[in-house]
Amino acid sequence: MTHTFLLEIGLEEMPAKVVEPSADQLKELVKTHLKEHGLGHQGLAVYSTPRRLAVSVTELEEKQADRNETVKGPAKRIALDDAGNWSKAAIGFARGQKASVEEIVFKEVKGEEYVFIEKEIKGQSAEQVLESLADRIPSMTFPVSMKWGNTSYKFIRPVHWLVALLDDEVVAMELFDVKSGKETRGHRFLGKAVTLDHASAYQETLKQEAVLVDREERQEEIVKQIKALCQQKNWQDPTDNASLVNEVTDLVEYPTVFYGSFDESFLKVPEAVLETAMADHQRYFPVRGDDQEAAFLPYFIAVRNGNGQGLDHVRKGNEKVLSARLADAAFFYEEDNKHTIAHFVEKLKTVSFHEKIGSLYEKQERIERLAQFLVPYFDLKAEGEADVKRAAQICKFDLVTQTVTEFTSLQGKIAGIFAEERGETDTVSAALAEQYLPDSMEGGLPRTKAGALISLADKMDSLMSFFAIGLVPTGSNDPFALRRQAMGIVRIIKAFDLSFSITDLMDAIILETQNIETKALYEQNKESVSRFILDRLDLWLSKNAGLEKEHDVRTAVLGSSHDNLIALIDQARVLKEEKQSEQFKPVVESLTRVANLAEKADDDVSVAVDLLESDSERDLNDAVDAIEILTEKDISAEQKWQQFVQLHPLIDTFFDENMVMTKDEAVKANRLALLNRINKLVRPFARFNALVIK
Repeated sequence: MTHTFLLEIGLEEMPAKVVEPSADQLKELVKTHLKEHGLGHQGLAVYSTPRRLAVSVTELEEKQADRNETVKGPAKRIALDDAGNWSKAAIGFARGQKASVEEIVFKEVKGEEYVFIEKEIKGQSAEQVLESLADRIPSMTFPVSMKWGNTSYKFIRPVHWLVALLDDEVVAMELFDVKSGKETRGHRFLGKAVTLDHASAYQETLKQEAVLVDREERQEEIVKQIKALCQQKNWQDPTDNASLVNEVTDLVEYPTVFYGSFDESFLKVPEAVLETAMADHQRYFPVRGDDQEAAFLPYFIAVRNGNGQGLDHVRKGNEKVLSARLADAAFFYEEDNKHTIAHFVEKLKTVSFHEKIGSLYEKQERIERLAQFLVPYFDLKAEGEADVKRAAQICKFDLVTQTVTEFTSLQGKIAGIFAEERGETDTVSAALAEQYLPDSMEGGLPRTKAGALISLADKMDSLMSFFAIGLVPTGSNDPFALRRQAMGIVRIIKAFDLSFSITDLMDAIILETQNIETKALYEQNKESVSRFILDRLDLWLSKNAGLEKEHDVRTAVLGSSHDNLIALIDQARVLKEEKQSEQFKPVVESLTRVANLAEKADDDVSVAVDLLESDSERDLNDAVDAIEILTEKDISAEQKWQQFVQLHPLIDTFFDENMVMTKDEAVKANRLALLNRINKLVRPFARFNALVIK
């Protein structure tokens, strides 16, 4: 016989963005509890609304399986005294296992007999297992937790009711002083408190009380209503905005879609501002015409947490709120339009980027210098170089506009719009609009070379500057999003195929830095910045290059002696491909042996040809000469690997015919120097002794 179990935690309204992850967390918590207690089940569904988190378990086993357990006690010589009677140790062991000495048996372990008790442990009932589930719930984690009342309890929001039902029986548990029962609560305004007859009746019972607890069903209902409205009005379907659809889904328990309007005069405000005011601030869907022009229309679509009753009143209220928001946006935009870009650039001098780093104007100047170093790698024409210089000179001006002060998420976008309105070139405008991309770990990349260049310069400056003042991310603490910016650097370099050394770029910046203290701090933290970016490359290789399980390949490549990301990506790809070949193992073994011995070489000692005693030494040295000449050219990772393949038999012959650690110190030093030459050729490709070979 199997059962259905329901757990529902009733709360005050949660922020929309934490509802789904919190429900998933609760689901994993329940799954873990059942697994650890050996209680089998078939289905495990999760439900959520702003006011509740719930899990339903179906076909739950009636009890744990009975099991036999053998417990080892003291040695026989300790368990029995000289007269053959049970000792205190044996009696105490038996009592501890809730058994009698008559149940003790002897078994031999490694030549000595020990006492054992074999006991049958009856499985707990499902109800007994579930009673302790509530003890796990306080361990759930949230971005921000609340305390309430005079208690020290912390949770995402205060808990008001708790349902724990095994079929139709209450499972006794307590969470934050709230005891479990059968009573759940319907919609705050359209429903009422209701007693559940059975755990399986959860969804349907709440549906009668105007609550759609199935998140997927609720979202489908929202999308269906929006699509129907758009089809009726000949509007473009806005539900491709998945982020907004998800957020609205977790704002309501019973959705009703409606539309409202605003004054057409607000359409003079840039569309990006209108969209942000609607979507980000009010959670409304902007409306466009469903034609070729797709013109922005003076309407919005919203989702009400309730039914259609009094919808006109709700519409007017939402229109009033949005009109006030748009009036503010229009005012800020008109005020900003009174000023030139030069006015805003001058204003940057009075705004601090960071108290230890300087003003926004000084950051902009550093970006301009960095951009000039990056220009050669982007293959820009003369006019393109001039546009990049101009974009770098004004890239942060929008940060002191009133529009961006009010709508902070539009930084960069407003710069691009204002630049276009003030007659800047399309290239400059696009570069300004794209300068913060990617704005998340997997966000969209800049589309233009100028935008990618400015973004790369900005992110490199942030890393160098924050590392210089010791603000390095630790654990999960990364207030300046430096990990995200470093990943952005990796992704831009890969997307635009920019082959340069991160360290060489920093060296160029350090050379041009005038402030002696800043120069020293940059130099001191240069290696840490490079390593930080390589750590992000490691993550990128794992997720995007099919190397998730090839930890040794990633370690070997990232342990090479350079930080040219494009070259490292190519080298990782070649090693991954060659790992399946027959020659991989012997080549890696040869180069690993070289690397291990090369550690004993003196870097100041060069190979002396007159000290090469055997043909195998001379042949190997000649081959190294040829490879050194070849590697000075720009050859591919595949070509480099083939050079190592050709070198491999010569290395093996060298080791077969020569003793490296000979008694003759001069010959030994010379042979180590030869191996060191090979290792210096190999190290830019990979640290081969990190590779796992089978």
